Amino acid sequence: MPSRRRQAKKTTPAALRRDAKAIYGAALDSVRAGVVVPKFLALEKTAGGERIRCGKKRFPLRPGGRLIVVGAGKASSHMARAAERILGRRIDGGAVVTQTGYAVPCRRVEVIEANHPIPDAAGIRAARKIGEWVDSACADDVVIFLISGGGSALLPAPAEGITLRDKQATTGALLKAGAPIESLNCVRKHLSRFKGGQLAARAAPARLLTLAISDVVGDPFDVIASGPTCGDPTTFIDAAGELKRYSVWRKIPLRVRRHLEKGIAGEIPDTPAPDNPIFARVHNQITANNGAALAAAREAARALGYRPFVLTRRMQGEAREVGKFLAGVAAGIRSENTPAPPPACLLIGGETTVTVRGTGLGGRCQELALSFINNLEYENNNICLLAAGTDGKDGPTPAAGAIVDTRSLQLVQKQGIDLGSFLRENNSFKFFVDYGELISTGPTGTNVMDLVVILAS
Repeated sequence: MPSRRRQAKKTTPAALRRDAKAIYGAALDSVRAGVVVPKFLALEKTAGGERIRCGKKRFPLRPGGRLIVVGAGKASSHMARAAERILGRRIDGGAVVTQTGYAVPCRRVEVIEANHPIPDAAGIRAARKIGEWVDSACADDVVIFLISGGGSALLPAPAEGITLRDKQATTGALLKAGAPIESLNCVRKHLSRFKGGQLAARAAPARLLTLAISDVVGDPFDVIASGPTCGDPTTFIDAAGELKRYSVWRKIPLRVRRHLEKGIAGEIPDTPAPDNPIFARVHNQITANNGAALAAAREAARALGYRPFVLTRRMQGEAREVGKFLAGVAAGIRSENTPAPPPACLLIGGETTVTVRGTGLGGRCQELALSFINNLEYENNNICLLAAGTDGKDGPTPAAGAIVDTRSLQLVQKQGIDLGSFLRENNSFKFFVDYGELISTGPTGTNVMDLVVILAS
């Protein structure tokens, strides 16, 4: 039990904010590429020669065979650098693509920057380069594929008859409609030459080892970066269904609709299913996820004297609705000592969405935080919420997220600020620039969705 002195310290808003940031920082540090990759990748020497350990499995390196490293995602260059430190000169070459501004230099693996979340020409060039490495692999080679959040948009390889602009328009329409990552990736798989297990098909007959930092709820491998190295359980029918579900079927380019219709009619082969024999030579390994980050956050909160409680790692839905719900949960801590009595730390992981209706600038974490403070009861003092992405970027803003507490609520009431107007315009970034506090980390070298920390003393 924390001492009275420790509890008294936590009655100040400044102490809560400081602790919330420390808990978030501990979670980030636990899932950075440089920390997690060495836990799952090693080069071992035996009497019979060299072999690679990937997780709990081991794979021999054949004499004369090459070791190729490729990858895509916001953390891919950090993962490649970690792989180089482990495998050294044994790496024969390769290439990874990461978001512009997220790159760290590597010695033996080429690092390419491209746009996210809307694919661009640089992504096309990166996909071509990575495709050349993968296509060149033979039976004696081992290909290591490093994927993390953002990999789907960063590795665009449009299917025949579809242009990059077509994919940009389709992705943009789904994003604006508030479609979650699972829906985006289902469509992307069926407009690509890489996604949905197609990279694995191109790498065959080489041995393919994939290390992934998961940015999706539940860690389904076929969803992470649109599953380039595992069987695809979705079909052309599913892809068309997602576009209709979010009412953008008639808003996307005609070439995309015709491509999907050809697939539905059986004129184009679908993505390889999970039972395809090509996957017998593929090993997929999760190296970090939201659950690991929450576990580290829980330990950090306990060390700071809080009673930690992981509410969920499957947070989904509209950001403003989740913010409203969490305001009610926070009120329960103060009034009913549930789900944990003060000093309490509630931890939530996952990823919300924002349906853009206004003309403002913001991100899902900032909108969640703004909605939280808009719905927080004034008498619930000594409550703090931090909501931030683990990749260092929240929507099309330079911030990772935001932090709010009772001081934010007092400021709003004192100045007569209409929080509803900021929410209606999806203008959360403007609010926090003018009246609140943004969380800014820069690129973090990881991406395991979002974290929400609620502290109550």
